[in-house]
Amino acid sequence: MPIRPELKALYPPNWPELSRQVRFERAGGVCQRCGRPHGHRLQVLPGGRWKHPETGHWFNGRGRRISPPDLIEHLQMRQTKVVLAAAHLNHDPTSNRLRNLRALCQRCHLLHDRMYHLAQRRLTLRRRLALGDLFEGLYRAGVPPLGL
Repeated sequence: MPIRPELKALYPPNWPELSRQVRFERAGGVCQRCGRPHGHRLQVLPGGRWKHPETGHWFNGRGRRISPPDLIEHLQMRQTKVVLAAAHLNHDPTSNRLRNLRALCQRCHLLHDRMYHLAQRRLTLRRRLALGDLFEGLYRAGVPPLGL
């Protein structure tokens, strides 16, 4: 996962090597939460269920083997490519001890950082409302702005 430019200074100079060590040497190229293999295209269903590309077994979002989906669930199936990232368990990019780092797939990394993303979403919404108030007058819920 690329590092945002404003956060780049928080990471150590050897971050690419450290990330590679966590993802491929220690974790063996699989997500340490759900077991999805890096670089493979997987068949996935809502709720995190996925089919292993080599064995054909189905797993839930926590990596536990489950029964195959029924015909109706197959209609919701899609494909995704798995990319592992080194995630900070304490959400602090300056804390780079190996016990604080885990190899997580996109889904597990988003779930791990869920509270941060919800807070960012709230800030973005409030910023948009404030800009609307500044340039279009006070925002009133349920009333469309003038000109619409």
